Amino acid sequence: MESLPEGAGLAISPAMKSAPADYFRRERAFRLRAFPGAAAADWADWLWQLRHRARTAAAVARALDLSPRERRALAAPETWRMPLAIPPYLLGLLAAEPSDGPLRRTLLPDAREARVAAGERRDPLGEEAHQVAPGLIRSYPRKALLLATADCASFCRYCTRARTAGRAGADGTAALAWLRAHPEIRDVLVSGGDPLTLGDAQLERLLRQLRAIPHVELIRLGTKIPAALPQRVTPALAKMLKKYRPLWLSLHFTHPAELTPRAAEACGRLLDAGIPLMNQTVLLRGINDDLETMLALNEGLLRLGVKPYYLHQGDLAAGTAHLRSTVAKGRAILRAMCGRTTGYAVPHFMFDRPGGGGKVPLGPAWPG
Repeated sequence: MESLPEGAGLAISPAMKSAPADYFRRERAFRLRAFPGAAAADWADWLWQLRHRARTAAAVARALDLSPRERRALAAPETWRMPLAIPPYLLGLLAAEPSDGPLRRTLLPDAREARVAAGERRDPLGEEAHQVAPGLIRSYPRKALLLATADCASFCRYCTRARTAGRAGADGTAALAWLRAHPEIRDVLVSGGDPLTLGDAQLERLLRQLRAIPHVELIRLGTKIPAALPQRVTPALAKMLKKYRPLWLSLHFTHPAELTPRAAEACGRLLDAGIPLMNQTVLLRGINDDLETMLALNEGLLRLGVKPYYLHQGDLAAGTAHLRSTVAKGRAILRAMCGRTTGYAVPHFMFDRPGGGGKVPLGPAWPG
């Protein structure tokens, strides 16, 4: 019989040793029930996690107790705005929630995705119009967005790039050539998809080529991996990333339920490699658009060494109206946070203007 806490067979760090044992009991119990053929070493293997993502209604139903509403939405894939992909690790977090829990609402399809509200767009940020090479977007004078892959560990139902989720991406050759020929570009954000779903060798090859461009001073990686698949942050990955500093990671934690001991382990490894961690959260209706949830999320992130940087008003992506909160609510939350918590926990409230106009600050607005 396996002992507890077992951390799914990982070498347990001090951060994980101090975590409540019931977290590991729940994780182990879920693994044995939903994936009875999986050993603890499998659970710790990020490639095993990717291979066993739930991509169909049947796979989700085998792992979770579903509400009637969830079953109806899963049974109608023609209404989905994007594919389904949930790794076993995240399924375990969803299993701990009631039906319609916050993480379930961000990862399970909803029939309302088929409704396109006024003003919503397939490409809300006008990225296709600003594409200067395959997989390379330029919406700012000195910055570029490099889409290294269209795959993610999991697909968030509010994703701006639902139109490309899971599709084959460009190989990066033309994008790198364009960057070399444009010395005005000093800042490259590598996103996708999620670049940390690439293997170590492929990701290092990309970073090496970017670092070899003299005028590219700042390289950032946009990733949800520490929240969605923390097993991916192996010692080997952290050691490799360390070679390409200064390197910044923009993370995507959305709810305090994602702040697990495994997420703490992943963030700790990245911090030990000298990589600054910033978080970008999307304001989501009924999920995190209340003061207590936002306080718990951002104060929890600080305990992991992650700076809450941006709170985004949801983009006008087609089929996301049921998840999009309001500017007024976001401003009220941030106004209430000021003076109640450290300023480090208060993010900038931002909105990406439709069509590619760039980010603009939204507040908080103070009463006159």
